[in-house]
Amino acid sequence: MAAHQWNPHLYDTRHAFVAAYGTDLITDLDPRPGERVLDAGCGTGDLTDALRATGAHVVGVDASPDMVQRARDRFPDLDLRVADLRTLHLADADFDAVFSNATLHWIPEAPAAATALAAALRPGGRLAAEFGGQGNVAAIDTAARALRAEQNLPPAAQPWYFPDIAEYSAVLAAAGLTVTGAWLFDRPTRLEGDDGLAAWVRMFGSHLIDGVPHPDAFLAHLADRLRPRLHHSGSWWADYRRLRVTAAKPAA
Repeated sequence: MAAHQWNPHLYDTRHAFVAAYGTDLITDLDPRPGERVLDAGCGTGDLTDALRATGAHVVGVDASPDMVQRARDRFPDLDLRVADLRTLHLADADFDAVFSNATLHWIPEAPAAATALAAALRPGGRLAAEFGGQGNVAAIDTAARALRAEQNLPPAAQPWYFPDIAEYSAVLAAAGLTVTGAWLFDRPTRLEGDDGLAAWVRMFGSHLIDGVPHPDAFLAHLADRLRPRLHHSGSWWADYRRLRVTAAKPAA
């Protein structure tokens, strides 16, 4: 499957909620001055910079060269690298903590990513991660797939991985980590602008319109279908459901 294509400028200007919702995950991680922290899936660098502000020494990695370049342009003094979490191997990996926000649902090969992140931690190190959980954006995904079927379009790809607590806890355990906390919760997320739903699909769900001959018309039909459920108080709201986990690597 082709890698998701990111637009870093639109990510920052239309979807700033991604970083905003990650700030309290930093509190859960509780980075301390002098600790080495890996930001796994750093995007355009906002949370990497926030981690650095705690006094930690931070390395940010992301699989998208475009996102990393945007982060380097914005934060030239951060240590930012292009890396795939499924095959992550850092020569200087011996981190006190791993932080990951809104990234792991993009990696269906969850065991490979968990194993790589566990290997990056020193014995006694810890992890805090949040990403899409079971049921995340189910209304958007279901409606778009139904509309594709009605228009005799082939089924869309499925790039997302949305596990429940039990499934992902087992993934972490198999990677050698001990789960210390896990929460699955709804987080309706406001999308900016009258075209908020369409902009969200173009940014995060582009596979849902892949091969659609008239994407604008398709997205207009999708908006009509979802408006009764996802448009209220004058705004579009994505039906986010998030999984947050904390874990530790046993001390040697």
